[in-house]
Amino acid sequence: MSIVASTVNAWDSLNARLRGAGEVLPRFVLRLIMGWEFWESGLEKLHGENWFADIQTKFPWPFNIVPADLSWGIATWFEIIGGLALWLGLGTRVFAFVLLFLTFVATAAVHWPDMWTMWSDLLKGYSITDAGHGNFKLPLLFVVMLLPLIFNGPGKFSVDYLIARSVGASTYPAAVSDFFTWAIAAAVIGLPFLMLMPLVGATLLGLAAVLALLGRYAR
Repeated sequence: MSIVASTVNAWDSLNARLRGAGEVLPRFVLRLIMGWEFWESGLEKLHGENWFADIQTKFPWPFNIVPADLSWGIATWFEIIGGLALWLGLGTRVFAFVLLFLTFVATAAVHWPDMWTMWSDLLKGYSITDAGHGNFKLPLLFVVMLLPLIFNGPGKFSVDYLIARSVGASTYPAAVSDFFTWAIAAAVIGLPFLMLMPLVGATLLGLAAVLALLGRYAR
């Protein structure tokens, strides 16, 4: 066997094993970290003072017309229950999406710069400081960490995986990339964006509808 063939085989073998570990470790770590972040945030709200009334007008619609006490309770319990669900890997995709939506609402109300029409204002907000300017770097990282859990699921070390196996469902069905795939992706991203940048969110939802129609007539 040539050196090139041996190298290719060794590389393929390494990739196969990394992928095997990748079905367990990366998403498990993401779930632990994100679960802890939301669990801790929920407990702080549970034992802290309700400050939502101070920023009520900054919430996106319809949360700006929801009573502050109700909004506080919703955020508190979604964070606590969602964090616990991520730890267990139970209903992972659903809770990851709910927490993604919650993150966009929080970003719009607290972390987004007051003026974002220029890139310089956005760049000022892309920081974690006590100088204001939005501080949306941390919620952006949350979004980036939640998206793999929504699209790829919790991984094998999860209650979701055990349930799927127990009922005979396909735990890792073959990936499908068609119009419906991208319609779903556009909707998943578009719905939260309605809370932060309504025009972007509406455009993505419109794209999702068009792709869904194309998928229907392409059959």
